Amino acid sequence: MQISGTLKSLPLHLKYLVTAFLLVLSIGYFTGIRFVDHTTAQTPFGIQENYLGNESDEDATEMKFKKSKQEMLNIVHTHILSMAMIFLLTGVLVAMTNLKIGFKKILMIEPFVSILGTFGGIYLLWSGILWMKYVIMISGILMTLAFAASVVTVMISTWYVKK
Repeated sequence: MQISGTLKSLPLHLKYLVTAFLLVLSIGYFTGIRFVDHTTAQTPFGIQENYLGNESDEDATEMKFKKSKQEMLNIVHTHILSMAMIFLLTGVLVAMTNLKIGFKKILMIEPFVSILGTFGGIYLLWSGILWMKYVIMISGILMTLAFAASVVTVMISTWYVKK
């Protein structure tokens, strides 16, 4: 089934729907990134401290405790499910752009790999595999870059690409 290159030809009301969806989704996504910055300072040590706590650090300005198994399962479960839906929807929109197929594949598939790397990595970090904090950071950055590139690409394809 060929669905590529159809965003520009959408009726105006559907272009507005796609635009409103992507704007609201982006606000939500980047609010989440702001929360990650607040809880981890976007550093490997901050990521580790957020999930494993800092009770042994007497100089800590904010006391953090290791997350419980219930908290970890809740974080991993809700994020994997919700982000899978986010990237399914953005992936369908990317499929409707005029991008070269190779770039489309990257924007459509990479976020799913990063979801597993990020949230699987968080669980493995919590389980004691401390080097996973670097995997979490790299996969989170890749996921965010893919999200931003997808949104920009879809917006350009919806409003500025010739039919």
